[in-house]
Amino acid sequence: MRKLQTQGVHHITIVGADRQTSIDFWEGVLGMPFVFEQPNLDNPGESHLYFDPGDGRLITVFTNEERTPDPARAPTDPGCLHHLALSLSNATFRQTVERLDERGIKHSGVKDRGFMDSIYFTDPLGMLIELASYRFEPPTGFTHADVLLEAHRIRAERDDYNIAPIHLADAIELLVTRSRGSLSDDRAPKNPY
Repeated sequence: MRKLQTQGVHHITIVGADRQTSIDFWEGVLGMPFVFEQPNLDNPGESHLYFDPGDGRLITVFTNEERTPDPARAPTDPGCLHHLALSLSNATFRQTVERLDERGIKHSGVKDRGFMDSIYFTDPLGMLIELASYRFEPPTGFTHADVLLEAHRIRAERDDYNIAPIHLADAIELLVTRSRGSLSDDRAPKNPY
């Protein structure tokens, strides 16, 4: 038996309300360019809108002019989406509270997640959205997932409750040490003072 190895998220499709609500939220609030539209090929009564979340992948929305926004919290039963997390640069993240407040969008305020900061709010249809900003940049040639995997191992080895900045820093140092050569025989920490 062999796996079907994935290579990333291709797209995420959301059931939306009317077309303009989707455009106003995904592009007008979150800044995702509206890049493509066609009929929903499985339901001719719907349109299929495509938005670029910033990495070239796609968030798509099925819209129907007969559906209206309902801000009641979307269900979180087993099998349902709990929330959709979107990545922000640190510079943008630091402006998020102000930018949500100026629109009157209720939010959680900044949440400390140890390895990232998050803010939560709901879209016009009640779906929980998380805006997240990592507290670290991975070394060249590595991903955030590579750093988190090493930080988890370090955290577990130390029997710490959750990942903290010390685990991230140590994981980054370990990845750099393993992946990059040096002319030095001894790469241990030193005190030149």
